[in-house]
Amino acid sequence: MIIVVIITNHLHAQIVTLKLVAESEIKTAIIDSLGYENKFDNYKNLESEVINIKKRLTKQGYIDTVIESITKQNDTLFKAELFLGDKINSIRVYYKSDFNVELLSLTNTKKENDYFELNIDELETVLKTLNSKIAEQGDPFSTLQLINIKKLNPNLIAADLKIVTNQKRRIDKIIVKGYEKFPKSYVKRFLKLRTGKSFNLNSIKEKVELLENLRFASKIKDPEVLFTPDSTTLYIYVEKTRTNNFDGFLGFGTNESTNKIEFDGYLDLRLTNNLNYGETLKLFYKSDEIDQQTFRVDADLPYLFGSPVGLQFGLNIFRKDSTFQNVTQHVKVNYQINAKHKIGAGISTITSTNLLENNTTILNDYSSNYYTLSYNFTNPQYYDRLFPINFWFDLSTGFGDRTNDLGKQNQSVFNVDTYKIFNLNERNSVFTRLNGAALFSDDYLDNELFRFGGINSIRGFEENSIVADIYGVINTEYRYKLSNGIYVHSVLDAAYFENQLTDTKSKLFGFGFGFGLLTNAGLFKLNYSSGKTENRQFKLSDSKVHISLTATF
Repeated sequence: MIIVVIITNHLHAQIVTLKLVAESEIKTAIIDSLGYENKFDNYKNLESEVINIKKRLTKQGYIDTVIESITKQNDTLFKAELFLGDKINSIRVYYKSDFNVELLSLTNTKKENDYFELNIDELETVLKTLNSKIAEQGDPFSTLQLINIKKLNPNLIAADLKIVTNQKRRIDKIIVKGYEKFPKSYVKRFLKLRTGKSFNLNSIKEKVELLENLRFASKIKDPEVLFTPDSTTLYIYVEKTRTNNFDGFLGFGTNESTNKIEFDGYLDLRLTNNLNYGETLKLFYKSDEIDQQTFRVDADLPYLFGSPVGLQFGLNIFRKDSTFQNVTQHVKVNYQINAKHKIGAGISTITSTNLLENNTTILNDYSSNYYTLSYNFTNPQYYDRLFPINFWFDLSTGFGDRTNDLGKQNQSVFNVDTYKIFNLNERNSVFTRLNGAALFSDDYLDNELFRFGGINSIRGFEENSIVADIYGVINTEYRYKLSNGIYVHSVLDAAYFENQLTDTKSKLFGFGFGFGLLTNAGLFKLNYSSGKTENRQFKLSDSKVHISLTATF
């Protein structure tokens, strides 16, 4: 007979307990306030906790803290005796002349010519902040050390600040992820990120945020950096957005002469970045109820050959029933100062043909040539799909002459178009716009004067029905968002114009309301407005209804 006896022993690890004491009851209470661990699986972990407590006391200003003994009281209890000494309240840190003292503005420190002073318990936080900022400025592997520590008095110690640094990093490579065909010229000129430049994380993040100022691209996430022993690679995460716009409207109103309802409308097509160069092509056509046709095409090519210089050119044809036709050609060289500011200089030519049988003193064939200057400022808010531009300012001037069979006449022309949205809160905002132009000449022709009025000018009037050599229009709207895709608004417009040919000076007013609806097809807008002059009373029959749809694709 074989008997097998199996005996199982369960060995339990012995728990040891720690008790910490100092040279006095008051100092022992200070240790107790730290809330240290007192039960451990083994002696090694207990000893590590005692060392950790010593470090914590040192950071609080008890820099003379020493572990005098760790003694075994019984099988499970160990007693550690510490000597804390006097608490140091402040530390004075001396720095060398090459230290960037501007970094100290980020900390709550007392700064003198060659040192800064702070509470001892703030030291670790301040050093971490300084080290982080030094790293962001191009030295990501730098460390700060305190050397030559000495006591100046019972409450104050001094130390020298030493920066252990590696060679400053430079950007060796920039890689765009997500939208690999993102125009390289925009990386270099718009974002102003270039290889060979010093690595500065804060500056890079600020520049990448400029992507939010682009119509055709947006940031996916914050940039990332890959450090290798001999290179620094910057990764930018970008996505391409839909920016092509198709805009049109249908309008109808009562013809005052025939008392019949007449229709008008327009087509406005904007193609942006389809070739991945950041280019823009605009095509515009409008025909209205007073037998006017406008055709306009405009191309904008930014950052030619990777430079901040761009080229803009276009053609504009305007025909007034069977009276005259104007053909305007322009070319302009733009310089992009930064993401928001742009200046330009160019030339513009106008050729006008009288379609009537004979020329007159006020309707005559002519040609004009202008040298032009322009300035543009754009501040977008593309996070708002309803109102993507917060502030727009465009100013242009032209200086030249007009030539016809009556001779040559020096002329100058000025145009301004600006608007601003004042966001009161998430739902309420106020929109204001100022649009105006002025032509200065010793004499005028009817076919060279400005024509304004309608949905993109003073509302409540027929499209381009008002003729002037100088005018100004103020549009205002109070807007209320019912949701992120629906808003209602008021219409309150005012205008002033002069026409020296007819010796007319008049004020105009427009009143009404409207709403906008963001649909899958695009932004649908409806405006109901009525216009009046200072010499004509308000009439319901003069009202205009404007309907438009802006589709993005």
